[in-house]
Amino acid sequence: MIRTGGIETFIFLYFFIYRIIEMIQKIYLNFIIVLEVMFMVVIIDPQTAGIAGNMVLGALIDLGADIEGTKGVMEHFTNPFGHVKVELGKINKNGLCATLADVNAFDRDSICYNELVKILKDMGRGGMSIEAFDLAMKVFETLARAEARIHGVDLKDVHFHEVGAADAVADVMGSVYAFHDLELHTHTVYGLPVALGGGVKETKHGLLSIPAPATLEILKNTPTLGGPVTEELSTPTGAALYVNMVDEYCQFQPLLTHKFTGYGAGKMDLDFPNVLRIIKGDSAIPSDKVVLLETNMDNVSGEILGNLFNRLMAEGALDVTLIPVLMKKNRPGHLLRVIVRQQDCDTISEVIIRETGTLGVRVMPFVHRNILEREIIPIEIEISGTPAKIRIKVGKIGNEIINTAPEYEDARQIADKMQIPIKEVMRMADEAFWHQISLGDITVG
Repeated sequence: MIRTGGIETFIFLYFFIYRIIEMIQKIYLNFIIVLEVMFMVVIIDPQTAGIAGNMVLGALIDLGADIEGTKGVMEHFTNPFGHVKVELGKINKNGLCATLADVNAFDRDSICYNELVKILKDMGRGGMSIEAFDLAMKVFETLARAEARIHGVDLKDVHFHEVGAADAVADVMGSVYAFHDLELHTHTVYGLPVALGGGVKETKHGLLSIPAPATLEILKNTPTLGGPVTEELSTPTGAALYVNMVDEYCQFQPLLTHKFTGYGAGKMDLDFPNVLRIIKGDSAIPSDKVVLLETNMDNVSGEILGNLFNRLMAEGALDVTLIPVLMKKNRPGHLLRVIVRQQDCDTISEVIIRETGTLGVRVMPFVHRNILEREIIPIEIEISGTPAKIRIKVGKIGNEIINTAPEYEDARQIADKMQIPIKEVMRMADEAFWHQISLGDITVG
């Protein structure tokens, strides 16, 4: 016979365990939801009709970029190089509604690369962010380096005549502004294979095969397709924008949800929709692909290695590692490893060769890496009654903070100014960050 007290205890334990199981289930489900938080990605799709500067511009406008802001930037920066008239409007391309960016530019004179860059920098950013302006400069450098290689001249001797200075400036500055206006630079950008076209065309250098030599040079490390028509589908400006915007190349688009699509029309009328498609959507997996460069060195001094590190980071390397190794004949040396984006592979390989004298650089393309979503949070700390600002680098999965790290350069400057150890600055910054998080003074995401 069970006493009343025993039954009450049994019921209490039953419901207690039930509640515990229920709480565990809720925690598990919340954890799964965090892991499945979607990460925005972008897909540039030139595999049918290729890519040109005005097509990139049209697709970004079609996707929702600020029209007046974009036109204002284009007109501002093209003024020193010639007159430009920009008309944006909807057009039907073989059944697809797209945005046509009709850029009519009239160059004053041919201009060399160095002079073009100097003029643009002297004009100020003209409403562009620092990041957007820097991206535009990289696009022009890509164009100039391609021309320098195919003509066998120094970078400073490259002239913008084939593409036209005003036309190139309008397309590049407008496209980059629109790209950043949509904040696409903050997401992973995938690029599908580029349709090149085919046949031949008349140029200032005579009759040349399609694609143009500059286009082929710019796209030499990217997936491309010939055809499907005997026309020039991809231009040097379009190719330069493509390689500098894309983080990873793929044959098929990744799994996406909640898709938004922009169509940028080309000027030619073809038997198929002559449009560039840019897709914005959500992906559950934050990742990217990088290129790993390696070389062995056994005759390079410490001073050269120190300078090499700074040069590589300035040229756009994502990470640089020097590993002491024992080489053939038991000679001590170093293994240099550099992580770069695909579009920077050739430039940084050349820097390594010129700076070290190495006879070769090993290239391991499309190295896959899983990454945390990153965010930079500026905070204010107080040291001995003196306020100081420092940025905190935050790594996240969804809204869950996985790790934090104060920015080294900020911490170093504060330590030098306050005459205290840098580790103390970093400790105080970390404590201040979590304290402000707990108070709700700052939010992440």
